[in-house]
Amino acid sequence: MKFQCDSAARTPIYRQLIEQVREAVARGRVQEGERLPSVRQLSKQLVVNPNTIARAYTELEREGLVHTRPGLGVFIASLQPELSNQARERRLAALIDRFLTEAVHLGFAAEQVTAMLAKRMEQFQFAEK
Repeated sequence: MKFQCDSAARTPIYRQLIEQVREAVARGRVQEGERLPSVRQLSKQLVVNPNTIARAYTELEREGLVHTRPGLGVFIASLQPELSNQARERRLAALIDRFLTEAVHLGFAAEQVTAMLAKRMEQFQFAEK
């Protein structure tokens, strides 16, 4: 996995890294069990403080996206939703509402939003029914 960060962005670097891992998992670019670069390697590569990388990895572990094997590194975890179906649906509904609100304010028609969403969905790996 190739990481990048933008030190001029408003988003903190550790959040940028978290979002890159989340997106890579969602798009299937990284698989369960795949090893991420070590804190030291990634901090050298991105020229950032190792604590920034450690913070990102800690947050990802808290979210259940990665797990640490002492002495071996940080690995992509298997996706196992910890929330009930009802809680997951509520959370997704809130995200969809924010997305649709933005689409309305940007002046898109419902058909345009549906078409764009269908096209973008093709790039992601969804769970089987």
